[in-house]
Amino acid sequence: MDMNNVGGTPGGMRAFLLGLIMIAVGGYLLMNQVTVHGGFWNFGFLGGYGRSFGITLIPMLFGIGILFFDGKSFVGRFLTGIGALFILAGVIVNLDIHFQQTSLFNTLVMLILLVGGLGLVARSVMPMEPRKRKRSADDED
Repeated sequence: MDMNNVGGTPGGMRAFLLGLIMIAVGGYLLMNQVTVHGGFWNFGFLGGYGRSFGITLIPMLFGIGILFFDGKSFVGRFLTGIGALFILAGVIVNLDIHFQQTSLFNTLVMLILLVGGLGLVARSVMPMEPRKRKRSADDED
């Protein structure tokens, strides 16, 4: 295992590490500018405004009941999984995400670090040619 050959291609370890650091710093700065608030539970097709959480529990509760009766039941596992996915989707759908006010310079720094780091990581797994040394008069002997 050659640590200088990231992804099995020659070269790229420095570019990979620099890109990883840039992604981490840019991602942290970007995520630090975001605020997340919970909103009302509103699955439009499952009930009225703010009153539909209970109905999303029904498939999961039926599935859990079936699993207590027969732990190997495919239907019980399916209903429990679908119910959990409904609840997870409902939580994600009902989040309010806002980007806090910041300067254009700070926003550009965050995005350039993030995208530049992604570019360096992608470049590091591509084959890189080793640097060729210039031949000098002493090398010809």
